[in-house]
Amino acid sequence: MNVRRFTARTSRDALVLVRQALGEDAVVLSTKPCADGIEVLAMAPEGMRQVERYSQAEPAAAAPARGNARPDFVNSVQAVEDDVAQLSMSTLSFQDYVRERMLKRRQAAMGNAPRGAAPAETEALFERTSVLEQRMTERAPAALPLVSATPAVAAAPAVLREPMPLLRDTAPLRSEIHVPDLAAQAASESNARRDQQDMMNELRQVKGLIEERFGALAFIEKLQRQPGQARLTQKLLDCGYSPALIRKLGDSLPQDVADESTWAASVLERNLITAEHDAPLEDQGGVYALVGATGVGKTTTTAKIAAAFATKYGASNLGLITLDAYRIGAHEQLRAYGRILGVPVHTAHDRASLEDLLELLAGKKMVLIDTAGMAQRDTRTRELLDMLSHRSIQKVLVVNAASQGETIEDVLIAYRAAACAGIVLSKMDEAVKLGPALDALIRHKLKVIGVANGQRVPEDWHRLSANALVHRSMRGGGSTAYKLDASDVSLIFTAAHGNAAARTALHA
Repeated sequence: MNVRRFTARTSRDALVLVRQALGEDAVVLSTKPCADGIEVLAMAPEGMRQVERYSQAEPAAAAPARGNARPDFVNSVQAVEDDVAQLSMSTLSFQDYVRERMLKRRQAAMGNAPRGAAPAETEALFERTSVLEQRMTERAPAALPLVSATPAVAAAPAVLREPMPLLRDTAPLRSEIHVPDLAAQAASESNARRDQQDMMNELRQVKGLIEERFGALAFIEKLQRQPGQARLTQKLLDCGYSPALIRKLGDSLPQDVADESTWAASVLERNLITAEHDAPLEDQGGVYALVGATGVGKTTTTAKIAAAFATKYGASNLGLITLDAYRIGAHEQLRAYGRILGVPVHTAHDRASLEDLLELLAGKKMVLIDTAGMAQRDTRTRELLDMLSHRSIQKVLVVNAASQGETIEDVLIAYRAAACAGIVLSKMDEAVKLGPALDALIRHKLKVIGVANGQRVPEDWHRLSANALVHRSMRGGGSTAYKLDASDVSLIFTAAHGNAAARTALHA
């Protein structure tokens, strides 16, 4: 008969613990507040059944003793048992009731006992009632919850007849069960992880700052030891080349070079791919689709190539197709050039109509397709490229030479420049610095098949060599507000040298 103690924050949680430990039929003896919340005393149903078995076996063992007792004495004991059996077992007044009834039964037993009564019987009654008073006072809880009264009523007479060890084993009372606050524990762990992550981020920032500072100091020291590399770096930065390409050239600069700019120009020429040794585009013939971003001059470039071809091979061998149905009157511009050249212009609205037109113009030596201008990040750009995925179509990407280097880089990637037949640099006359465009073409290893430097048709269509393009870019130019001083060069090269963009393959 072990009584166990359970503690929790609320009575609901404590009762859950009681059910988990003792089962659904557990007997709850008391509930009271404590420092941890609510304290519950409970006993397993096996302990209560043990009390019942003990109370049923006790009367048979005590029958001979009562048979030898005097009738008055037996009646007194029986009266006490009847009163206890009739007890309503109110859990709120159980302790006071037991104390009061035991005092009355003691006085009645001492007063009604005959003069000749056996002293041993009187003493036994006194001891039993004393034991009952003591045990009920010590063991009975101050406020018991409502439980089944039958086991308790059956247990009370057994205590009167024999001082049995009711609820004697109190060792389990020392074991207390605490319910952890899972929400508080989770919040604490989350805060600890957040603090650890913040600390790691700060350490990474400190590490990056240290590497940046040491890199800047090392680069400044290197420039001081190699003044030729410092002059070359500043020259290429003024021409608009990217720091990734400049860093590669600076690392490859020989020690005994007399003129750094001349050496750099020769390296750039060898790495810039042009079509100067190939046959002109108008002589090769075929089906070409000119693609590119908005406003780069695709329609004008188409007209220049068409005029150059018609001059050599006649307008009858030329076919013109336009896909620019987005802008109002866009196809009219190409139609105007077609009327001048004497070539009809056909319009294709989808891939099916484009394939039909290609079959219709299959006998032409050259077919030029003018496409709609779309920004490189427009979702329709992919649809246009898929529409031009016919096996006979070769794409030519028109790039605005006056754009920023990052913009040109984005255009080359979006329009899949690696899959194009070549690059046309347009608006050469508007470009202040040609370095950004040549830099992107060198790093992506793309071929320049022609340049356009004006609006005249076809006079402003040229095929320049790599030497001419590089020397044009090395002239630099631009406002002095955008030129770097020698002290500003180190600010560009403080990044880590392991950058993937810096590992550009150059054939020095």
